[in-house]
Amino acid sequence: MKTDRVVVVTGAAGGMGALIVKRFLANGDTVFATDSSDEALDKLRASVAKDAHLHSLAADISDESSCRALAGFVREKSRKVDVLVNCAGYFPTQPFDETSLVDWNKVIGINLTGVFLMTQAMLPLIKGRGWGRIINMGSGSMFDGVAEQVHYVAAKSGVLGFTRSLARVVGRDGITVNVIAPGLTVTPRVRETMPKEMLEAQIKGRAIAREETGDDLVGTVFSLASPDSDFISGQTINVDGGKHML
Repeated sequence: MKTDRVVVVTGAAGGMGALIVKRFLANGDTVFATDSSDEALDKLRASVAKDAHLHSLAADISDESSCRALAGFVREKSRKVDVLVNCAGYFPTQPFDETSLVDWNKVIGINLTGVFLMTQAMLPLIKGRGWGRIINMGSGSMFDGVAEQVHYVAAKSGVLGFTRSLARVVGRDGITVNVIAPGLTVTPRVRETMPKEMLEAQIKGRAIAREETGDDLVGTVFSLASPDSDFISGQTINVDGGKHML
């Protein structure tokens, strides 16, 4: 297993992102964690006993200057990036006829524009060594749509197209780009905000009839970041307990 990588994780203080950070730290990798607030990142650092391999900086991934500042922080500390995990997400439920342009732009900004800006900012630090990984978090909602998440589903569908096209751009540099499509993943935030009926309906539609947790996704992220996945690029890896069989 490849060790001592430099890994950048967005949405790193969230229920899913924190687990990804901890998995790479446990492997001896250096992790640059970013999220929208210093307070959330402080809690992440406390949860890993202030591991010296963890560096953190708050950033707004939907803002170009903020992403560039984060890239500068990474460059100053390590001068390279091996793995970029675009995990940050914002998934409100909202009727379409009540969605304003401001609402739309916020959801697209975090879930799609943020992936573009982070990738563009970090790519110069990934290129030039013949190896690299970009792992984007999509959503199983891309496959059948969600009536009250039109903006979110549109953004995640954009991430799918972005992933496929970017894979053709950077493949010559030995960099792979893939997207993971989780089912509805029961993080603490999801349990607090999503109706119980919605969570139960997800279970009924799966071949593996249980809730999906962040732990179910970490192994796939870690595998795509390893040399075992050198010849996998432009792919959608479905991790939803067998709800969608594509």
